[in-house]
Formats: sequence, structure tokens, C-alpha cells
Amino acid sequence: MAMLLCCAACGEKQSGGISSDNSNATLSSKELEKEVQGKETNSDLNGGDNMGKILIAYFSATGMTKPLAEYASDILNADIYEIVPQDPYTEEDLAYYTGGRADQEQNDPYARPEISGSVENMEQYDTIVLGYPIWHGEAPKIIYTFLESYDFSGKTILPFCTSHSSGIGSSADHLHSLAANANWLDGERFAAGITREEIESWLTENNLQAASVSTDPQAASAGVGIFDLEKKKAFQSVLSALSIICYST
Repeated sequence: MAMLLCCAACGEKQSGGISSDNSNATLSSKELEKEVQGKETNSDLNGGDNMGKILIAYFSATGMTKPLAEYASDILNADIYEIVPQDPYTEEDLAYYTGGRADQEQNDPYARPEISGSVENMEQYDTIVLGYPIWHGEAPKIIYTFLESYDFSGKTILPFCTSHSSGIGSSADHLHSLAANANWLDGERFAAGITREEIESWLTENNLQAASVSTDPQAASAGVGIFDLEKKKAFQSVLSALSIICYST
């Protein structure tokens, strides 16, 4: 990749696209970089069709929701954040209809379990894929805590839940008021054993796609943009290095 970038940049020098004068070359490079950045779209970051930068946020008390969130993160090349309770849930806490902690929280409209840690720079994300299990037909109250902890104005939220039997039902609808200024998409319920391919199909149906590979030769020659190298994103910031290589030849 480095060799290709060098060839592209040096080729412009030979054809007169970049002046051999260093001061003019710096100006031309900056102008080119500005032009490329101006053309950059949301799909160049991660996700497709104006979904912008994506965060996969999930809560998984028993491990059922976690692999689905990881599938989504891998498919979209998106950041992932696990919602971890400050006070972890035990098996006894999660035992249904025993009067345990989970039962008490779900029956208490004011329950807001504390979260350990937080999302850094939430403002950088445009779309949140939010995953959680179904507890007594609803999202766990720690999801309420999460939604009340940030400003989701103008962001898109795509929820999904995991359950052996219950559908997503009204669980997502009841979350809407906690992020009223967000754009909520219709959610989906997934059972155990869901495959990566099924998650990918669901994301595609909701216009969420993996980061695109830049094929713009100007982006390559300017050393900017995002490139997918065998499913690994590499941020190219080699503008000055290319200039040195070209002018030393």
C-alpha cells in the first residue's frame, strides 16, 4: 500500500500536477487534502447511506446478547461498548419470580442501576445499535440508565433484543421517551443461535454497511482517507513522507 501511495504522489510530480518547488508543493498538497476531505462522506467513516459513525452498545447479563453485538461490530467495523453494571448481577439476582434483584428493578419505575465506566466522546457517533436482553417483557433498567446518561439528539438508534420467547414488543417503545430527540428505528428480536449472516442481513435491511474502501486516486495521493486492508482499517497520514520521497528522487 505504501508503494502504491508513493507511486501515485510521485507520478503527479512527473506530470506537472505538483510543483517541484517545495513551497508550492506544500500549498498544492494542502489544497488537495482539503478537496479530498470535502468529498468525504459518512459512508467513508463507517456504515453506509448517511448513517455516519456507528457505536454498538450492549448489555449482556448472561452472555446471550454479547456475540450478536460483536457480530455487528465486526460487520460494520464499528466501535463497541459493553454496558457493565457497577454491581454485577449474580445468578440469584437474575432468577425470575423469586423477588430477587432483577425482579425488583423491573417492578420499580424509578430503578436506575449504576453503570461502570462511560462512553468517551459520545458526540462523535451518529448511529447507535443498542442491544439488550428481555427481562419480564421489557429492557433491563440499566438500559434506562444508559439512555439517560447522554444526549442522543439527532442520533439514530437501532435497538435489538435477545430472548428465548418474548419479542421486542413494547420494550423499545418504552425507551423512546428516554431519548426523545433521537431517530428511533424499528427493532428486532433474536433468539439463541442466531448466525453472523442473519445479523448482517438485518443490518443491511436497515441501511447499515461496512466501511467502504476508498478508490479515489486523489485520496491515495494525498495520503488521507480510510482504507480496508483485509478487514482492517488503516488511517493513511503519510502526506509529508510522500513529499520527502518524491523530492528526493
